[in-house]
Amino acid sequence: MTDSSNFSFIHCLKQFLPVCFSDTEKEHVRKILFDSKKEGIQFKDHEVLQNKVKKLDEAVRSMINNENSDLLAKLELIDEVQRLGLGYRFEKEITRALDNVVLASNSKGYNERIVKSLHATALSFRLLRQRGGDVSQDVFNSFTDENSNFKECLRRDVKGMLSLYEASYLGFEGENLLDEAMEFARVGLEDLKIHASKSVAEQIQHALEVPLHHRMQRLEARWYIEAYSKREDANPVVLELAKLDFNIVQSVLQGELQEMSRWWNNMGLSKKLTFTRDRLVECFFWTVGIGFQPQLGHLRKQLTKVAALVTTIDDVYDVYGTLDELVLFTDAVERWDIKAAIDLPDYMKLCFLALYNTINEIVYDTLKEKGGNILPYLTKAWADMFKAFLQETKWSSDKEMPNFKDYLNNGWRSVSGTIFLVHSYFILNQTFTKEALEGLENYHGLLRWPSIIFRLSNDLSTAAAELERGETANSIHCYMRGTNLSEEHARKHLNNMAETTWKKLNKERVVNRLFGESLVETAINLARIAKCTYQYGDGHGAPDIRAKNRVLSLIIEPIPVLVLERDQIPCLPK
Repeated sequence: MTDSSNFSFIHCLKQFLPVCFSDTEKEHVRKILFDSKKEGIQFKDHEVLQNKVKKLDEAVRSMINNENSDLLAKLELIDEVQRLGLGYRFEKEITRALDNVVLASNSKGYNERIVKSLHATALSFRLLRQRGGDVSQDVFNSFTDENSNFKECLRRDVKGMLSLYEASYLGFEGENLLDEAMEFARVGLEDLKIHASKSVAEQIQHALEVPLHHRMQRLEARWYIEAYSKREDANPVVLELAKLDFNIVQSVLQGELQEMSRWWNNMGLSKKLTFTRDRLVECFFWTVGIGFQPQLGHLRKQLTKVAALVTTIDDVYDVYGTLDELVLFTDAVERWDIKAAIDLPDYMKLCFLALYNTINEIVYDTLKEKGGNILPYLTKAWADMFKAFLQETKWSSDKEMPNFKDYLNNGWRSVSGTIFLVHSYFILNQTFTKEALEGLENYHGLLRWPSIIFRLSNDLSTAAAELERGETANSIHCYMRGTNLSEEHARKHLNNMAETTWKKLNKERVVNRLFGESLVETAINLARIAKCTYQYGDGHGAPDIRAKNRVLSLIIEPIPVLVLERDQIPCLPK
């Protein structure tokens, strides 16, 4: 990159950073991304790093494959590997190990070692459900009394209560025992937290704030690496690999952010449409939540383009376009005809052509590399979303508040989740089945459930700000008006609805045979990043200090690692 182009990109990157970044912090980010001497991992040469990671990787792989290890120890190792962000490195080994757990589940030895331990039973249940295993909730029956209530003596078992609590969030609709387990564990953990040590209390609070199943994976990995490093029983080999892996992946993400920032700068929309939010970094952050693994770089880059266009055009509908102009724009997208842009005002021509060219390029690349014309499926998804945008604009323009059912039926379409998932299907798969394509067109539950969670998470955090801006349609306000209940009741109802929708999404992981495992995981991750983004407020539209710190910890700031020379690499156990 030339000095002049480097300066141009650095300048635009500063513009893209969240508004809560100070000039000093933006300069710090610039140094991290562009200076040759980075903080964090410091090695004399790249070969040393590769050599060390390879040895650590082999050691951890050997631990997982060790058939002589205790069953509970194996389950705990798998859990630690996954929570530390290393699961993608050992997918085959973990699958084989968990398959062996299933095979052993009917043996007498298994019953003696696992069934009598709440921690072991709950951990096994969660790990199997996470990979799509149809394990029954009945495994917890042995921990209930004659009245089918969980035994009171379990309340003293911190590890067991934590494991039960986390496992309960993998439940399906109708699994009442898991509902009872969730409430029993929640109340028990609140009591245990009062008298627990500082480290245990922090672990309990972390779980109660957001359960593991709902957390953005890479942020959780960063948190867990720091928490795990303080444990006396931490496995040093696994921990060191986790730190190195986090920094290696972070370096990959930094390169992708540079590339996407150049793309966005060349697009030029933010310069011409100054009324729109410039949220490229937040858009990229979203895609890391959807899939952080190094091999998913193409997915992240394509979805960053999608997210940037959605954010920009959403502002056109929300704050700038007239109703007549928006009708024309929506029609132009539905027709997908370049001639339709002639009647649009200039600022809309820019939006339409940016969208038109970007999507057509994606379609061309897919046709060239995989075969099959995906244009009808992409344009339908975009047109349906813009129709939902338009409906919300009409409600706002007419000062009309729809009933809750009509609002939510429109809202899960307008929130853009289906756009991400339709694009993801074509990116993640090499071949496309007729059944899956029909599922995309009809918005199968795998697309709807995370979109509903996305919509409810958004509305629960942005209701007050939207009402202040004059936007009448929000799920909280619509529910309150339709039921004459308080905001507190409305929020409780929406949170319960979100939990029910999570159960439907959990079921899709077990019963799905239509789209493949990769899209199921993407759909679940979409719900997770929505939860993350709106946990403390509008982390996309109005990012605050917490949103800034998440960006820094995930993409910018590496985990400190000791300076190692070639001859300092330890001999690792086999």
